[in-house]
Amino acid sequence: MNTLFRLLLLFGFISIANAQQKPVFQKLRYDDDVTYLKTDSTKNLYEKIKYIPLGKNSNYFATIGGEARLQYTYTVNDKWGDDSDEGDGYLLSRYLLHADMHLGVFRTFFELQSSLANSKIDPSPVDENQLDFHQAFLDIDFIRNENEQLTLRSGRQEMMYGSQRLVAVREGPNSRLAFDGVKLFYKNKNWQTDAFFTHPIANKTGTFNDKFNENAKFWGSYTVIHKVPFIQNIDLYYLGLWKSRAVFDDAIGEENRQSIGTRIWKNKGSWKYDFEGLYQFGKINEKTISAWTLSSFACYTFENVKFSPEIGLKTEIISGDKNSGDGHLETFNPLYPRGAYFGLVALIGPSNLIDIHPSINFSLTEKLGLGIDYDIFWRQTISDGLYAPNMQLLYSGKDTTERFVGSQLISNLDYSMNDFLSFTLETGWFNAGSFLKEVGTGKDYFYAALTAQFKF
Repeated sequence: MNTLFRLLLLFGFISIANAQQKPVFQKLRYDDDVTYLKTDSTKNLYEKIKYIPLGKNSNYFATIGGEARLQYTYTVNDKWGDDSDEGDGYLLSRYLLHADMHLGVFRTFFELQSSLANSKIDPSPVDENQLDFHQAFLDIDFIRNENEQLTLRSGRQEMMYGSQRLVAVREGPNSRLAFDGVKLFYKNKNWQTDAFFTHPIANKTGTFNDKFNENAKFWGSYTVIHKVPFIQNIDLYYLGLWKSRAVFDDAIGEENRQSIGTRIWKNKGSWKYDFEGLYQFGKINEKTISAWTLSSFACYTFENVKFSPEIGLKTEIISGDKNSGDGHLETFNPLYPRGAYFGLVALIGPSNLIDIHPSINFSLTEKLGLGIDYDIFWRQTISDGLYAPNMQLLYSGKDTTERFVGSQLISNLDYSMNDFLSFTLETGWFNAGSFLKEVGTGKDYFYAALTAQFKF
């Protein structure tokens, strides 16, 4: 696979060097738009595989793309010293290759994913999944023109909504997340709405064995409205989740959870903001679910100051279970959030937490950026435990009244060599608080990760 990575780099530098126009790679690669190459008669080798005509009709074409990512991570005191108090380094690699075919009102999209973990002890299926179909779906357009689109999508597909607090592609971890199901979506210039019913894919170590997951169902609708007076943009959503078995500090069993929420946001200009609130209700066995979260983020960019510093402040309060042993569960379930929620090598997930998160970012050059952020964590309730990003219970909270979890300092150095190749160096230091010291070894945790990513 390392040989493949070198070949991709060589191919990229040779073919991309003479590219006439620069592509824009989207977070969801099936949203890439290559139609700007339709009228280009001087395409080089790279541009020829990005736009392959399939006849005289300009709506019949195919495109090929992908990425290769290598990530070396070094950690000290993994899980705050409970797993190991020695340094440990490992190399993760991820390869994605997709083919996209447009045939008038029909479209097919296929993507392979290979995720490998070298030198990592006991890697999870998210770390190592040798080769599988990551996406394979069929689109049928009922309406498609310059002003609006109505499409039915069926098959295996990625989904991502809002700020990725609830539904994300899991970009940070080694294997991205996909769903089996159907989605009907409509969009025009001012708003978009999706309705879907899916089963999340459960990754398995091996080759072509990520099968239909009968133990979880995920459904809902998500609407985004733009150009709203005073608030700019607003999201409105309903999300449903069923799991045959879920484990919380005070409940184990079949979970049926509904989420309703809204998000107000602005991502352009000097001032940017993102405010979100949602409520969850439902049942887990005989317990009644009543959970909630509030999140706020605001930042300001000093565009006329050297390095254009951007100062931001994020705060979150995420409910935990109030009383152990009663008939209620107030533990918030973040559903399918981005894996790197609090840093690239995140240990903590967004449940039963209060956190304050100031940050500052600098544009050192056109290609080089520096970010520094500091996070302080407390348990929202002392009756509930501490959870991982995948909602695995890390430590029970039943035998301690300590609330302070700890603080975390992270720095990011991002370098974009060009539109295709980028490098990121991230370091993080987690200062263990009184809760971690009482329930476990409670040593300070350190990590450093160097990532190289090539897209084409």
